[in-house]
Amino acid sequence: MLEVTDLRVNYGAIKALHGVTLRVNRGEIVTLIGCNGAGKSTTLRAISGIVRAAGGSITYEGRDLAGLKPHDIVRLGLVQAPEGRGIFSNMTVAENLELGAFIRSDRDGISADREKALTLFPRLRERLDQSAGTLSGGEQQMLAIARALLTRPKLLLLDEPSLGLAPQIVQIIFRIIREINEQGATILLVEQNAHMALKVAHRAYVLDVGRIVMEGKASDLAASEDVQDAYMGRKRAG
Repeated sequence: MLEVTDLRVNYGAIKALHGVTLRVNRGEIVTLIGCNGAGKSTTLRAISGIVRAAGGSITYEGRDLAGLKPHDIVRLGLVQAPEGRGIFSNMTVAENLELGAFIRSDRDGISADREKALTLFPRLRERLDQSAGTLSGGEQQMLAIARALLTRPKLLLLDEPSLGLAPQIVQIIFRIIREINEQGATILLVEQNAHMALKVAHRAYVLDVGRIVMEGKASDLAASEDVQDAYMGRKRAG
C-alpha cells in the first residue's frame, strides 16, 4: 500500500533522514519507533507532503506522491493525525469533527462515520458543544484521531498519540488504535512508547539518527535485548 524507498530529507544544512526505506501492507499496523530526534515525525511529514524530500521516492497505492500538495494526498485517503494534536482550540468538538469531513459531500456517509467515531470515543459525545481547548490532553488526542477518521482514511498516520498522556489514557488510546485497524484502516504509527507500540503492531522499524537500523515482526523486536535496552527501559543485570 505504501512504499518508501531511500527517503532523504534535509532541514537546511542538517540531514534529517539518510535514506529511509519501509513499506506498509494493506490491513497492517506498522510502527516506527526510536528516540527523540531520530527522524520519526519527519518521515511522516514527508509522506504527508508537509516537508519536501531531498531524494528517494514515496509510492502510495502505486502512485508516486512526489510534488503532490498535502491536501491532494489527503484526498487519496492518506491522512495524518499530527504530533501535538493540532486541534482547533477555539472551536467546539462538533466543529472540529465537521472539519475532518471537509473534503466529503456524502452527508449520509459523514453522519455514519461521525457516529462510528463517537462510539469509539464516547467521551467526545458528552462534549460535542464544548470548546476543544478546554478538553484534557487525552480527550484532545481522542478528538485528533476522531477528526482524522471523518476523512475516511485508507491509510492513517498517527504521530506520537500517547505523548504526555496518563498511563490509563494511553491504554485506552492503544485499544482504540487496534479497533480502528480491525474496522479496516491500515495504520503507520510513530511512537516513543516502544512497549505499547510493539504490543499493538504487526511489524516494526527502528529509526536511529535518520536511518532504519532494525526491522521485522513487532513481536520479534519486542523480544530483542537490544531493543529492550535502548527503547523499553530494560537494564542489563550487573
